[in-house]
Amino acid sequence: MKVLVYGNSGSGKSTLAMRLAKRHALAHLDLDTIVWEPVQIAVLRAADAIAASLHEFLGSHAAWVIEGCYGELVEAAAPHCSELVFLNPGRDACLANNTRRPWEPHKYASPEAQDAMLMNLQAWVSGYYERDDDWSYRSHRQIFDAFDGNKAEHIQPVPLHTDSADRR
Repeated sequence: MKVLVYGNSGSGKSTLAMRLAKRHALAHLDLDTIVWEPVQIAVLRAADAIAASLHEFLGSHAAWVIEGCYGELVEAAAPHCSELVFLNPGRDACLANNTRRPWEPHKYASPEAQDAMLMNLQAWVSGYYERDDDWSYRSHRQIFDAFDGNKAEHIQPVPLHTDSADRR
């Protein structure tokens, strides 16, 4: 099983990916961990380092779940996946999920540092359907529509506290 989960920030990617990883003993890659410099807010790693980290992960695991919002990385990983999952619960669900997000120590040095970025994150998430970048709805939709393999789009929010979203 090789599952690629993607969508807007706050769509439930991490929740679903962690459930799948636990239930099926899958290696788990949060693309944020290879895109951003550790414990530095919004500092991108070099593109060649990001690509090398992704290819290393893909080559090192027979079964995995990868999650993220980065269209260019989703496209790079898609030929290797057995299932593509597009989480698209809508702007309001994503914004609400972001306000309940637990501290992510792989991204922020402290819960306070994460909280300080919430307003910026919410503004970025709000523009998902209007932007035209690799991390936008347009890009995500194009990836989903072009993918010929096993795929699913979920427009309902991923439940936060139950395994009801994972019936695989």
